[in-house]
Amino acid sequence: MLNRRTLRIKVMQSLYAYHQAVGSDFSLANDRIADAFAPDLNSPEPQDRKLLQGQRKMAEVVFKEWHKTGEEPEKLDDTDVNDAVADAIKYYQKQVAKDATFFGGQMVTAAESIHNQYIHLLNLPEALLQVIEEEKNRESRRFTPSKEAPLDTTRFEENLALQKLIANKQLQDLTIRRSLRWHGEEEMDALRKAWRTEIKLDAEFQSYLATPPSSDEAARYAEDQELLKNLYKNFIFKGEILPAQLENDDLNWEENRPVVKNLVIKTLKMLDQAADENMELMSLSANWQEDKEFAEALYKQTLADDAKYEKLIAESVQNWDVERVALIDKIILKMALCEMHLFRGIPVKVTINEYIEISKLYSTPKSKQFVNGILDKLAQDLTASGAIRKSGRGLLDNQ
Repeated sequence: MLNRRTLRIKVMQSLYAYHQAVGSDFSLANDRIADAFAPDLNSPEPQDRKLLQGQRKMAEVVFKEWHKTGEEPEKLDDTDVNDAVADAIKYYQKQVAKDATFFGGQMVTAAESIHNQYIHLLNLPEALLQVIEEEKNRESRRFTPSKEAPLDTTRFEENLALQKLIANKQLQDLTIRRSLRWHGEEEMDALRKAWRTEIKLDAEFQSYLATPPSSDEAARYAEDQELLKNLYKNFIFKGEILPAQLENDDLNWEENRPVVKNLVIKTLKMLDQAADENMELMSLSANWQEDKEFAEALYKQTLADDAKYEKLIAESVQNWDVERVALIDKIILKMALCEMHLFRGIPVKVTINEYIEISKLYSTPKSKQFVNGILDKLAQDLTASGAIRKSGRGLLDNQ
């Protein structure tokens, strides 16, 4: 199931995308200043290009200073410069607010898409049956019989666990409502190739097909259920062709894969002989609403207190310009500080350890020590000053 680390990573990625977009917003706002003082080639009156160039440079300086300090710029004697700066500020603020909302929404969508991937993969065995049927139809239309005897896939087609999975009512309903059936040409081609070059040639799979099913109904179901588990483990979460296709479809597949795998394997274990068509599928998390609120609050508050955390980091980085700190490291530090302040029930040590692990995955080799050192120092200082107070089960205020 979805865990908090995955949510923290989604928040980090959205904050990173937001900061990248904000850089573009600043450039676009500067472009508006440039446009305001561009010579009008259609003007019947001659224009003072040096004056326009000077106004442009002055407006850019004022806008840059506002961007750096956040303080309202002083009015100049030149009305055109004042108007251009005001327009740039208004545009920039509007775009930044728009980006904050957009990437916050993208974060939630990215997390919820994990459940769609899970449902999509549960539909793969049914799609594989379709691929096998296509192959049979091609063989039946051949003028010259194949030299090799066709593989008898009857036992797989009659797999009891597979049939029970396909018949699940919730799976059918979610598949239709979210359009999660396997039907895209690229993914079906990948499945056909995986069947021809991996699944079909697998010794364990061939042994299953060649071995008559057990006469004992419970034993037969257990064999069928195990085959279905192995199909996922060996060719979807491992193998080459299908994992490559899944990664091609979703750039975040590598980080989502453990969560999706956990959901799928737990579902297949639940799909025992006693399960019926009404078996409830796995949820994204034990309490998605609570997890969603955690992620949204962390994202919004980290943005809201960005300047405060920037200052804290700058004061903690000795002999090092904070602007030279890698953006991803600053985001990790700011998120950790926000979490320490905002979520009183999460121990400081848990927060620090989580963000150290995230830095190992997404930042430079030396980031782990850097993040650990800064957070450890700031956590001690902020706890001592009372800025961070922890309370809840197993926690004492200021501990």
